[in-house]
Amino acid sequence: MGVKPLGNQYFATGPTARQSLGLLGELPDEMIVQLLEYLDTRSLKDIGFTCRFLYAFSQLDDLWKALYLETTSSQPLVWKGSWRNTHLKAPTNWRANIDCSNVFSDVIHRPFACAHIALGKYASSIPATNRISRFEQLDYDDFARNWSSKPFILTDCIQRWPVCRDWNVQELQTRYSDIKFRAEAVDWPFSTYHEYMSDNEDESPLYLFDKGFAEKMNIQIGQNPDAAYWPPECFGSDLFELLGDERPAHRWLIIGPRRSGSTFHKDPNATSAWNAVLEGSKYWIMFPPTTQVPGVYVSEDSSEVTSPLSIAEWLLEFHAEARALPGCVEGVCKAGEILHVPSGWWHLVVNLEDGIALTQNFVPKSHLADVLSFLKDKPDQVTGFKKDVDNPYHLFEERLRGYDCHLLEGALDELERRSQTKKRKWEEAIGNKNDGGDSNGGFSFGFGFGDEDEEIP
Repeated sequence: MGVKPLGNQYFATGPTARQSLGLLGELPDEMIVQLLEYLDTRSLKDIGFTCRFLYAFSQLDDLWKALYLETTSSQPLVWKGSWRNTHLKAPTNWRANIDCSNVFSDVIHRPFACAHIALGKYASSIPATNRISRFEQLDYDDFARNWSSKPFILTDCIQRWPVCRDWNVQELQTRYSDIKFRAEAVDWPFSTYHEYMSDNEDESPLYLFDKGFAEKMNIQIGQNPDAAYWPPECFGSDLFELLGDERPAHRWLIIGPRRSGSTFHKDPNATSAWNAVLEGSKYWIMFPPTTQVPGVYVSEDSSEVTSPLSIAEWLLEFHAEARALPGCVEGVCKAGEILHVPSGWWHLVVNLEDGIALTQNFVPKSHLADVLSFLKDKPDQVTGFKKDVDNPYHLFEERLRGYDCHLLEGALDELERRSQTKKRKWEEAIGNKNDGGDSNGGFSFGFGFGDEDEEIP
């Protein structure tokens, strides 16, 4: 369309398209978009015929994506290259040839720029101090003793998996084209998602993230002769396996085109995770649990995490600042490699190319106390359990007691030590610690600085 960034209007010699907006011209671009979000399909289509400026705004694909998701029907979907053309059932690549070179708007231009971001420069030239450690293999003793709380990549761990040899996007299209998978807000046959992967310009492409893939694809997982894959032995036993059919959702098939991925988050229920790449490559940037990640806003009780930026916007705005923070680690996990995500670590991941991955959350012995603490102290944030599980903490504690009471008691003792340490730090901070003299008593007021008062693993 020829839309230019807002700053370019200062070099324009002729009239700008905004001048034809009339009273609407008093509104900032952001508010105009918000108004357009209230329009139905016919109104959004028609308003684009009024002037060049509103035509450009009416082409924003996020507006049409929202309309599609609101009105989606059970009829088979045929992807047409954009949400607008798909929703309107218009021909692929159809768009009126209207010159919008005198439209200056960051609101319109920025999604275009983010959809064409050069991801490679963010995944290259990683500082030596930031690089995620890489090993060919790792045994459980080394993991438990040295690496359960650190990210790392194993390069020779999953090669014996049949899926590592057999799966690629084209092969899945051949085998499972009619199977519906979950991709964020939609459930599409893989054939439709395959078309979408191959032809979209979304700033944040839909990410196929399906927890029921094993049943849908009729594959077996675990240590048996017909298994498609199995959890790596280096991570040891997964204590959530004690919950059997009552364990929360824990494994997913992940497929996505270049630019797709996950914005900053921690894995659920204080679990650890591994992520195995079968095809493609992924860039990871990760931070320890107590880090305040630039551009990520966490509520006081950590129940809400807001990252108002897309992956591309975060990379453009905050990557350089974040890379310089203590504890930041980065790396590229390639096909045939597997990455460990420790309990509580912040991480953002983006596909550098079309790809497939498998991931699983687990509870190693070394992080049992973290999981018990989360289940007990943050019940409103516990996720993934079936509705008939009333108290996940009590259920897990009961199963642990029957499995290894000494292991459970050790974890509970660790929680008590943490509680006493936190209490002592708090007393020191507010001045209530008595060093042999009398307490001054009376009113005291204290501020918590840094992470000392908030370190609750």
